[in-house]
Amino acid sequence: MTSYETHVGGNASVGEMARAVRRAVFIEEQGVDEADEMDEKDEVATHVVITDDGEPVATARFRLVEATTVRIERVAVLDAYRGEGLGTEVMDIAESRARERGATSAFLHGQLRVAAFYERLGYETDGEQFEEAGIPHVEMVKSLD
Repeated sequence: MTSYETHVGGNASVGEMARAVRRAVFIEEQGVDEADEMDEKDEVATHVVITDDGEPVATARFRLVEATTVRIERVAVLDAYRGEGLGTEVMDIAESRARERGATSAFLHGQLRVAAFYERLGYETDGEQFEEAGIPHVEMVKSLD
């Protein structure tokens, strides 16, 4: 039986849980270089982590980049937990917390292969495809009003 808990914050323990999921998904599974994945923005971002019986299984981070604009990044769900709605859950929490801080718009760089996931959440492609960490991405935007 699963027992999901949500953790939100910028402290070291939530950040460490987030990095564990990102290490598994981005570095080990997708081959992203650790230097690209683990950056200094972790220190200023707010992390959202979902745990299953204490083990981190899904994450996202967000940070205000302007007074009313939030950037959502590093959205990841462990392979064994995909399809259970946890990606949607971390996105909903990130957007909700960003609204509480005054954000009226959000943007992200979504991997092209999962752009449809973000579209289902109300994001729209804004611009041409580009590469980030060797992976095709698109910038996507959403109004949080």
